[in-house]
Amino acid sequence: MFTGIIEETGTVEDVVDEPDGRRIRIATDDLSGFGHGDSISVGGVCLTVEEYGDDWFTAFTATETLDATTLDLVREGDAVNLERALPAEGRLDGHIVQGHVDTTTEVVAVEEVGEDWTYTFALPEGHEQYVAQKGSITLDGISLTVADVDDSEGTFSVAVVPTTYDLTTLSERSPGDRVNVEVDVVAKYVERLDAY
Repeated sequence: MFTGIIEETGTVEDVVDEPDGRRIRIATDDLSGFGHGDSISVGGVCLTVEEYGDDWFTAFTATETLDATTLDLVREGDAVNLERALPAEGRLDGHIVQGHVDTTTEVVAVEEVGEDWTYTFALPEGHEQYVAQKGSITLDGISLTVADVDDSEGTFSVAVVPTTYDLTTLSERSPGDRVNVEVDVVAKYVERLDAY
């Protein structure tokens, strides 16, 4: 489990495409203490550490993961949001994030508002019912609060504070870019319970 509070942006050092997926090597500056088999969120996608050193690790992404996320687009030199799994004694500063990306969506607009930024995204097709004003959503692994939902336009927006803008890959996103989306798992369970 993750919280959506990004610890660092890592840099993709190498991408090797294979018949059943791709292997990605990522350099880090501040993360350490990796172990073989550890879970780490890479751009919001829960991956498993295969090999690692003091300032790098590799992870494999299966074809199914590539089809459902933006990891099929990453290239050498790209920045990716990183978060290690939450330890049992850790603080839940964001919200419950599984690293199980539901879909992707597109950036529609970016507007600087004073010291903050407003990002507008297309409502993710087939997942619109999970996007609620003041609810939680995970975009590229970042825990964010939905500021507004415009069903008539098919969009939703989030307010991004300077710290989030500076310390994550959101500062590199512009209209037309795609981002990974994980909707609030609690909303999915509530919907499932209501079906019975």
